[in-house]
Amino acid sequence: MRVALAQLNPVVGDLAGNARRILDMHRRAVAAGGQLTVFPELSLVGYPPLDLLSRKEFVSAAERTLEKLAAELGPVPAIVGAVRANPAPVGRPLFNVAALLCGGRVAAVQAKTRLPTYDVFDEDRYFEPAAERRVVRVGDLRLGLVVCEDIWDGPEPGRERYPVDPVDELVRQGMDLLINISASPFHRGRGRERERQIGELARRLNLPVILVNTVGGNDSLIFDGRSLACDGSGSLLARAECFREDLLLIDLVTKTAERRPAPVEDAGELMAALRLGIADFAAKCGLSRVVLGLSGGVDSAVVAVLAAEALGPERVRALAMPSQYSSPHSHGDAELLARRLGIEFLTEPIGPALEAFRAMLQPDLGDVRTSLTEENLQARIRGTLVMAHANRLGALALATGNKSELSTGYCTLYGDMIGGLAPIGDLWKHEVYELARHINRAEEIIPQRILERPPSAELRPNQTDQDTLPPYEVLDAVLDLYLTRGLSPEEIIRRGHDPVAVERLVVMLEKSEFKRRQAPPVLRVSPRAFGAGRQIPIARHMP
Repeated sequence: MRVALAQLNPVVGDLAGNARRILDMHRRAVAAGGQLTVFPELSLVGYPPLDLLSRKEFVSAAERTLEKLAAELGPVPAIVGAVRANPAPVGRPLFNVAALLCGGRVAAVQAKTRLPTYDVFDEDRYFEPAAERRVVRVGDLRLGLVVCEDIWDGPEPGRERYPVDPVDELVRQGMDLLINISASPFHRGRGRERERQIGELARRLNLPVILVNTVGGNDSLIFDGRSLACDGSGSLLARAECFREDLLLIDLVTKTAERRPAPVEDAGELMAALRLGIADFAAKCGLSRVVLGLSGGVDSAVVAVLAAEALGPERVRALAMPSQYSSPHSHGDAELLARRLGIEFLTEPIGPALEAFRAMLQPDLGDVRTSLTEENLQARIRGTLVMAHANRLGALALATGNKSELSTGYCTLYGDMIGGLAPIGDLWKHEVYELARHINRAEEIIPQRILERPPSAELRPNQTDQDTLPPYEVLDAVLDLYLTRGLSPEEIIRRGHDPVAVERLVVMLEKSEFKRRQAPPVLRVSPRAFGAGRQIPIARHMP
C-alpha cells in the first residue's frame, strides 16, 4: 500500500476552508498514486480549538462538514482528525477522533485514549477518553489508529501518567501498521526527540509506524510538521519538511519513500519557527502589516529582521522614538538596519509628550525627572505611539521584549509590553544574541555596534541593564534552571551559583507575575514558556 502523509496547516475554526484544504491535498495524493491519505490530529477544526468546542453549533457544523467531506473524497480512503459528539449521558461531551473516510461515508472512528492535561494541553476539559480500541481494516492491512499522546508517556519520565496503553491493545489485536495523527508543538530539540521516540517505538513493536504532524502557527504554538515513517527495525523511511506543508508518499511494500533533508537544529531552525509563528499569527488574524518600535537595541533589531522575513519588508513599519536620554548611535543604528532591510522607518521624538506629562503631573507628584515614574512614562508614550500607528494602519503591533525581561519584570506594563504578539518572549537574552549573530553570518545586516554596545533601556542618563539586573549570563542560567528544569533555589545554589543572585532573581520573577498575565501571546519555542503552559496565581503568599 502507498500511504500519503498529508502535512497540513489548518486554520482553527475554519471548517469549510480546512475541508477544502484536505480535499485538495487528498486529490493530489491520489493523483500521485496514493492509496490512503493520512491527515493530522483535529485537522478539520484546527488545533487547539479550545472553547470553540463548548459551542454546540460549532460542533454540529464540524460533524456535518466531516460527513460532507467523506462524500466528496472519492473511492480512495483518508484518515482525518476530527471531533465527534459523545452519545453517552455521562462523561465529557466530545471525542477527539481519527476518522476513516471511505466509500463516501465515515467508515470508522477511533477516539483518543490519553488526554494530556499539562503544559499547554488541556484536552481533558473537553474530551472523553476512548472506552475501547479496535484495529481497522483498509484493504489487506489491519491498521492501528492512535492520536498524538496515545504513543507518548507524559511529561514525567518514570511515572505512568495513564492507566491504559492503547498501542499494546492494538498489538494484541494483530495490527500490521501503526498510524499516529498528531498536533505536536515545536520547541528546540523536539523534532530530534520525536524522531528518536518513533524509531524506538517501531523497533519495540517490530512494526512500521507512521506519524503525521500538523504544521503552522496557532496563537502561541508553532507546529513544525516533520511527519515521518519508520520501518519495523526503527530505521527512518520518510521525513517531511519542517515548518511548511508537505505531501509525502511511502510504499510500505517496497519501503521506498522520499526523505526530506535532515533539518539542522540550530539558530536557523529557531529563525524558521519564529518566522512561521509571526506569518501565521498575522494571516490567521486577517492582518497583513506589522508595526514595532526600533530602538537601536538587539531585541527590536532581531524582531525587525524576523518580521521582514516573515511578511516582506514592505509590510513592516518601524518607529524610532528617541528622548533626551537616547544615544545618537542608537538612532543611527536603527535607521541603518531599517535601510538594509528595506522596511519603512519613521522617527517620532517623544520629548514634547514627555514634557507635557511632566507639567501635568507636577502639581500632584512634584518633579518626576530621572525617577522610575519618568522612566515608565517614556515607555508608555512609546507604546501609545506604536498602537496609534497600528490602529491607523490596521496592523499588528509586535512587542520586542525577551524572556529575561519578562522573567524579572524588567519591562513596563502598557509600555514596551504592548502589542498583539511577542515573537521573542520565549528567548533568553543570550539566545537573542545567538539569533543576531546567525542573521549576520553571511553579511552584516544588524549593525555590529548593536551587538557590541552594553544593553540599555535608555530611560535615564548613562543607564545600562546591569544597573538593575545581574549579568545576563548569570540571569539566564539561574532562571532557566528554575523555570525550565524546575530546580529549587537550594538546588541551583548547590550547582555553584551565587546565593544572593539566586534569591534576588527568584524574588523578582515571583513578584512580577501580574505583568506576565497582561503580556501579549508569546511564541513558544522552549519546553517551558510563559502563557497557557504556566499557570501561577498572582494574589498569593510569597515566602
